[in-house]
Amino acid sequence: MSGSQTRSPEAELGLLDATMIGMGAMIGAGIFVLTGLAAEIAGPAAIVVFALNGVVTAFTGLSYAELASSIPKSGGGYAFVREIFDDLSSFIMGWMLWFAYMIAGALYALGFAPNFLELLHVYEIVPPPGEVGAVALPVVDAALPVGFLLAFVAVLGLVALNAVSTAASGSAETVFTIIKVSILLVFVAFGLASPMFSGAEFQPLFPEGSGAGAVLPAMGLTFIAFEGYDLITTVTEEVENPRENIPKAIFVSLAVTVVVYLAVVAVAIGTLGASGLAEAGEAGIAAAATSFMPTGLPIIRNGGALVVFGAVFSTLTALNAVVIASSRVAFSMGREGQLLPSFGQIHHRYGTPFVAILASAVVMLGSVALPTQSAGNMSSLFFLLSFVIVNVAAIRLRRERPNMHRPYEMPFYPAPPLIGIALNLVLTGVLVEYLLRTDPLALALSAAWILLGGAAYLALNRFRAEPDAGSAAADTEITPEAED
Repeated sequence: MSGSQTRSPEAELGLLDATMIGMGAMIGAGIFVLTGLAAEIAGPAAIVVFALNGVVTAFTGLSYAELASSIPKSGGGYAFVREIFDDLSSFIMGWMLWFAYMIAGALYALGFAPNFLELLHVYEIVPPPGEVGAVALPVVDAALPVGFLLAFVAVLGLVALNAVSTAASGSAETVFTIIKVSILLVFVAFGLASPMFSGAEFQPLFPEGSGAGAVLPAMGLTFIAFEGYDLITTVTEEVENPRENIPKAIFVSLAVTVVVYLAVVAVAIGTLGASGLAEAGEAGIAAAATSFMPTGLPIIRNGGALVVFGAVFSTLTALNAVVIASSRVAFSMGREGQLLPSFGQIHHRYGTPFVAILASAVVMLGSVALPTQSAGNMSSLFFLLSFVIVNVAAIRLRRERPNMHRPYEMPFYPAPPLIGIALNLVLTGVLVEYLLRTDPLALALSAAWILLGGAAYLALNRFRAEPDAGSAAADTEITPEAED
């Protein structure tokens, strides 16, 4: 592309910005829509579900931290695998991650729309769009649902911001994440002070019939809520002092996210009850807030409105984070010659991976047309598989390059990556079994994307081979002077 060049991006993000990218992705819409699902499956043990998912995530987080300090390259898990595995394996890893981030972006954009409409309804700007978190949306005309229009506007707005300035997109992520965490802390504070919480009953902890066996399926279906810290490693080269700041950002974002999740889930179950939370479904947190928060608050009219504010900012920060992450994976793949060369170029004026951002946006907008549930399940499956591969990469790098400079080394090696592999494989198996029963389309679409990746890999190799063949032919051509 004219006006772009192959070079490394500028380091414009600090430790706080990197941390907020992780938290912005993890404390996303999941806290609002998955809490009710966890309560429906596991009852009051939903608290245990989120705690154990935090533990499972921490083992893989240790591998990410060590790899990021050893290989300070943008691209996240793809960059690590590219350093250690063969060409095809690294391509498939990048292909999966790129799509998983773009699917997640489409889902966040679609989640933003109903929450934004509900926020407008709170202030009587638009008619009631339905219950908080409802999928049904009003229609401007038969062909243009308002929800899809808002999703497109959200994606295009954040893509434009990312395309022209990494620093601006990082600052926006920081501000939005601080706002939404503050909103959740207000929710927790009011909940803990509520008489409803003082009489909370968390027994029996496990649901009748399934008992503790309900925890594992609930973990598999809600694990995506903890996907996000890996996004920090996709912008490694854009973070100041990445060998130290990336591991710190991973640990801080994980720790704060786990604490916030446990506090929110405990308050929601303690005030509304596990059955009430399950019955409310996606609107569970809003229903809990409405039940104990006062009305007539300044600016924020009631507890439900506060949660809607939080949901709007949560979907925006999560969407911005995956716009950043998906484009950096594409940029890294382009720079390594595994996507078109233009993907790996930095814009001469904006200093951003301009082409990679635009290409990722196009696929993200196209993903809006995928069945929502299947798209979410595909994303979860790809992330779990990528976590397994990253843990394997950490072990392999230790064996093959024992003397490599590692500013951060995980404790108790090799236990963390081995445990991470085992736990992520268990959750992958649980998810696959669930999808075989309830959503075989997600598995079919996942397989189709991998097959498409194989075809793209072969086509790109042929594309790269043609110039090489032409160059070799020119070098070996016998000139008339040589014949004489």
